[in-house]
Amino acid sequence: MKGDYQDLVDEISALLGAPATLENRDFRLIAFGAHDSDDDLAMDPVRTRSILTRQSTAAVRSWFEGFGIARATGPVRIPAAPDAGVFRGRICLPVRFRGIVQGYVWLLDQEPGKPGPEPAALAAAMEVAERIGVLLAEEAKAGADLSREFQAVLTAGRGWQQDMAVAALRAALGPGGDGLHAAVCVAPWSGEAPASVPGAAAVCLVPRRGAGGDEATAAGDLALAVLLRLRSTDALAPALTAVARLLPRAAEPAATAGAAGPGGTAGPAGTAKAAGATAAAKARAKPPAGPARRMTAGVADPVRGLAELPGAWEQAVAAARAAVAQPRLGPVAQWSAIGPYRLLATLAADPVDDPAARALLTPAHRELARTAEVFLDCAGQAGRAAAALGIHRQTLYYRLARVEQLTGLDLDEGEDRLLLHMALKAARLT
Repeated sequence: MKGDYQDLVDEISALLGAPATLENRDFRLIAFGAHDSDDDLAMDPVRTRSILTRQSTAAVRSWFEGFGIARATGPVRIPAAPDAGVFRGRICLPVRFRGIVQGYVWLLDQEPGKPGPEPAALAAAMEVAERIGVLLAEEAKAGADLSREFQAVLTAGRGWQQDMAVAALRAALGPGGDGLHAAVCVAPWSGEAPASVPGAAAVCLVPRRGAGGDEATAAGDLALAVLLRLRSTDALAPALTAVARLLPRAAEPAATAGAAGPGGTAGPAGTAKAAGATAAAKARAKPPAGPARRMTAGVADPVRGLAELPGAWEQAVAAARAAVAQPRLGPVAQWSAIGPYRLLATLAADPVDDPAARALLTPAHRELARTAEVFLDCAGQAGRAAAALGIHRQTLYYRLARVEQLTGLDLDEGEDRLLLHMALKAARLT
């Protein structure tokens, strides 16, 4: 579905000779055309903010809606307004289905004095926008209609109950049920589930781990479950981008220029791609005790066959937990890339309380725990560990001796190292 949107946006860009951006009615980016320009006026404050946050402020949204775009049935020209931070005018093509606005296609207008798109080209672009409206409406309806069936598959007990739930979801999905899908977990989630997610076959809320519905809601331990359609097993990038947009700005990857809304290349909400991960040594040096409950997302390996969804959901939950435990993996982590957390997340459903590591994991010994974890991450190589920690080798040896005293473990023994390493990693999981 994401590819369908991109093809249609590219078609509009070709018709009008300008990069187009598609956003839903909440001004969140769905697809965009490439933009390569040295025009300084295109980088106005509204665009800059939207690139950094991927969503316009309520004030900017209200300003653009003040031109009647939510009621319009044809192209709307919005003039430049430097006082409002809009240095270049915009052309908005409302995207509707049966009279209901589903989103907007945005383009940067030509500079004053230069001819804009011909009426015939705008009319052709509106026909394409109508096709987009059909897709958006179908996607929203499908996601809403299938939430109950999807939730039943994820929460049913093993055996005949799960088989019946899978059969019901397969029947609801129709021919698409036999296609390729990926399960996604976004947690913790507060509030209602979004009406739609680009590329999603179904969306629902489920208890993140074990707790019953009322208990989970009271504890704020809900997760958003998303069933994403995929075209191939190696085409996860659009899915990962769609998932990243569900996360708050503080948890999203760093933004890069490439698209925008009325504040971007051609619309209010910009886009961003994942920046490089945090340096491995710095990430390892973070103390394992008490990670914050920031929102993260986990993406399971693609599956073909709905009977595999419960297992895929477990993978997605594990990946989301691993992204909290090890920030270098997130904020959107794939199960295939989380290494030892694939096993640890399964074993450590509850907080770890191994007697050997209990004293080491107290706040009073956080520095020693960090030292032990970095030493073990470095395969017991003292030189590498000391460099990663920024300490002298003798200081490292002193701290490791204290670790052995606290735990009663011998760090020259492989099994003792394995036990301590697992306990330290598992303690990061929430």
